[in-house]
Amino acid sequence: MIQEVAMKENAVITIISITIIVLNMMMIIVLDIKNAIMMATMAEVTAVTMAEIMVATMAEVTAVVMAEITAATMAEVTVVVMAVITVVVKDVAAVGAGCFNLINN
Repeated sequence: MIQEVAMKENAVITIISITIIVLNMMMIIVLDIKNAIMMATMAEVTAVTMAEIMVATMAEVTAVVMAEITAATMAEVTVVVMAVITVVVKDVAAVGAGCFNLINN
Protein backbone atom coordinates (compact mmCIF):
# COMPACT_ATOMS: atom_id res chain seq x y z
CA MET A 1 0.00 0.00 0.00
CA ILE A 2 2.77 2.43 0.92
CA GLN A 3 4.57 1.46 -2.29
CA GLU A 4 1.47 2.23 -4.35
CA VAL A 5 1.13 5.65 -2.73
CA ALA A 6 4.84 6.32 -3.30
CA MET A 7 4.53 5.25 -6.96
CA LYS A 8 1.50 7.52 -7.42
CA GLU A 9 3.39 10.41 -5.80
CA ASN A 10 6.36 9.74 -8.07
CA ALA A 11 4.05 9.68 -11.10
CA VAL A 12 2.46 12.97 -10.07
CA ILE A 13 5.89 14.53 -9.47
CA THR A 14 7.05 13.26 -12.87
CA ILE A 15 3.96 14.69 -14.61
CA ILE A 16 4.41 18.04 -12.85
CA SER A 17 8.11 18.10 -13.79
CA ILE A 18 7.34 17.30 -17.43
CA THR A 19 4.63 20.00 -17.44
CA ILE A 20 7.09 22.55 -16.05
CA ILE A 21 9.70 21.58 -18.65
CA VAL A 22 7.14 21.85 -21.47
CA LEU A 23 5.93 25.23 -20.19
CA ASN A 24 9.53 26.49 -19.99
CA MET A 25 10.18 25.32 -23.54
CA MET A 26 7.01 27.04 -24.72
CA MET A 27 8.07 30.25 -22.97
CA ILE A 28 11.49 30.08 -24.64
CA ILE A 29 9.81 29.61 -28.03
CA VAL A 30 7.46 32.56 -27.38
CA LEU A 31 10.42 34.75 -26.35
CA ASP A 32 12.33 33.72 -29.47
CA ILE A 33 9.33 34.61 -31.64
CA LYS A 34 8.94 37.93 -29.80
CA ASN A 35 12.63 38.73 -30.31
CA ALA A 36 12.41 37.83 -34.00
CA ILE A 37 9.38 40.10 -34.42
CA MET A 38 11.14 42.91 -32.57
CA MET A 39 14.26 42.55 -34.71
CA ALA A 40 12.19 42.58 -37.91
CA THR A 41 10.23 45.60 -36.67
CA MET A 42 13.39 47.48 -35.76
CA ALA A 43 14.94 46.66 -39.13
CA GLU A 44 11.82 47.91 -40.90
CA VAL A 45 11.62 51.08 -38.80
CA THR A 46 15.31 51.74 -39.38
CA ALA A 47 14.97 51.21 -43.13
CA VAL A 48 11.93 53.49 -43.41
CA THR A 49 13.52 56.15 -41.19
CA MET A 50 16.76 56.10 -43.15
CA ALA A 51 14.83 56.33 -46.43
CA GLU A 52 12.87 59.31 -45.12
CA ILE A 53 16.05 60.99 -43.90
CA MET A 54 17.76 60.38 -47.24
CA VAL A 55 14.81 61.80 -49.20
CA ALA A 56 14.63 64.89 -46.98
CA THR A 57 18.40 65.36 -47.08
CA MET A 58 18.55 64.98 -50.86
CA ALA A 59 15.68 67.46 -51.27
CA GLU A 60 17.45 69.94 -49.00
CA VAL A 61 20.80 69.46 -50.72
CA THR A 62 19.18 69.80 -54.14
CA ALA A 63 17.39 72.99 -53.10
CA VAL A 64 20.56 74.53 -51.68
CA VAL A 65 22.68 73.51 -54.67
CA MET A 66 20.10 74.80 -57.14
CA ALA A 67 19.88 78.10 -55.23
CA GLU A 68 23.67 78.41 -55.26
CA ILE A 69 23.85 77.59 -58.96
CA THR A 70 21.06 80.05 -59.74
CA ALA A 71 22.68 82.82 -57.69
CA ALA A 72 26.12 82.22 -59.22
CA THR A 73 24.69 82.04 -62.74
CA MET A 74 22.65 85.19 -62.29
CA ALA A 75 25.67 87.05 -60.90
CA GLU A 76 27.82 85.88 -63.83
CA VAL A 77 25.15 86.76 -66.38
CA THR A 78 24.69 90.18 -64.77
CA VAL A 79 28.42 90.88 -64.92
CA VAL A 80 28.65 89.81 -68.57
CA VAL A 81 25.54 91.74 -69.60
CA MET A 82 26.72 94.87 -67.81
CA ALA A 83 30.13 94.57 -69.50
CA VAL A 84 28.50 94.19 -72.92
CA ILE A 85 26.15 97.10 -72.27
CA THR A 86 29.12 99.24 -71.18
CA VAL A 87 31.05 98.39 -74.34
CA VAL A 88 28.02 99.05 -76.54
CA VAL A 89 27.28 102.36 -74.81
CA LYS A 90 30.92 103.43 -75.22
CA ASP A 91 30.84 102.45 -78.90
CA VAL A 92 27.59 104.32 -79.45
CA ALA A 93 29.02 107.32 -77.63
CA ALA A 94 32.17 107.16 -79.76
CA VAL A 95 30.15 106.91 -82.98
CA GLY A 96 27.94 109.77 -81.82
CA ALA A 97 31.00 111.89 -81.02
CA GLY A 98 32.51 111.04 -84.40
CA CYS A 99 29.31 112.03 -86.18
CA PHE A 100 29.13 115.23 -84.16
CA ASN A 101 32.71 116.06 -85.12
CA LEU A 102 31.97 115.37 -88.81
CA ILE A 103 28.92 117.57 -88.74
CA ASN A 104 30.67 120.44 -86.94
CA ASN A 105 33.83 120.36 -89.09
